[in-house]
Amino acid sequence: MQSYLDFEKPVADLEAKIAELKSLAATDQAVSIDEEVSRLSARADEALVEIYRKLTPWQKTQVARHPQRPHFSDYVKSLITEWTPLAGDRKYGEDAALQAGFGRFNNAPVAILGQEKGSSTETRLKHNFGMANPEGYRKAVRIMEMADRFSIPVLSFVDTAGAYPGIGAEERGQAEAIARSTEKGLELGVPNLAIIIGEGGSGGAIAIATANRVLMLENAIYSVISPEAGASILFRDAGRAQDMATAQKITAQDLLGFGVIDGIIPEPAGGAHRHHGAIMEAARAAIASFLGDFDGKSRLETREHRREKFLAIGTSL
Repeated sequence: MQSYLDFEKPVADLEAKIAELKSLAATDQAVSIDEEVSRLSARADEALVEIYRKLTPWQKTQVARHPQRPHFSDYVKSLITEWTPLAGDRKYGEDAALQAGFGRFNNAPVAILGQEKGSSTETRLKHNFGMANPEGYRKAVRIMEMADRFSIPVLSFVDTAGAYPGIGAEERGQAEAIARSTEKGLELGVPNLAIIIGEGGSGGAIAIATANRVLMLENAIYSVISPEAGASILFRDAGRAQDMATAQKITAQDLLGFGVIDGIIPEPAGGAHRHHGAIMEAARAAIASFLGDFDGKSRLETREHRREKFLAIGTSL
């Protein structure tokens, strides 16, 4: 069942009318609805295109958080074969929020990292809404070290509101674990690609996004703090999250202009949550292009490319 955002109300009303007509036709075969359904469908499509053509930063934030948006597990299922998840950091335990393992992309071996938010109440609780604990980031480091040792490229799928801020996480060294993961991503001798598929929140995102190439889905967001938290700190009013989202410059378009990211993966009108198949194919093409561009590069070249990329951020504003 389609879930609608507040600003999608015109589309919701039209699609509700279409559903009513189809329900009526199902009970009365004599009623001809084809022409009216076609007309309403065309209007709904036009409304969707118009709405998504001029989304505000706050509306993009809502789209990035849409519960039906493809999650890490969807990308793995569609793009990766022979997926073998690995568990545990070999120090404390397993963290289900950050998934990691190995598989094959287009029959070539790859290491995979990604935050999984979950798609139901049960899975959201299991994966802690994609907010990783220190053991999750230490697991990521373990996988990156293995990938580096065996010359296997690393793919990261970023989708988190941020690292888990609980007392236990802080006691077990959350900040240190994030720093170690960030450092490992920067020093890899193998190419790594990060795709921000939904929310890219703070250090919880950057820990697995220090990559040779960082891409964002068109309606994803990437920021040092959530709009709500930023508004609480700067404006003393979480209700001004819309203003904060605009001021933060958290959209893919803004960040590409600043040189923080390297490219945008387009989303069809209506967002990724309405077009899973199209998004998977777009992601497949982006990953294939990245692997092709870095094929044959030496470890030194790969590391220097990443170093120069991150040192250049902010130098030409």
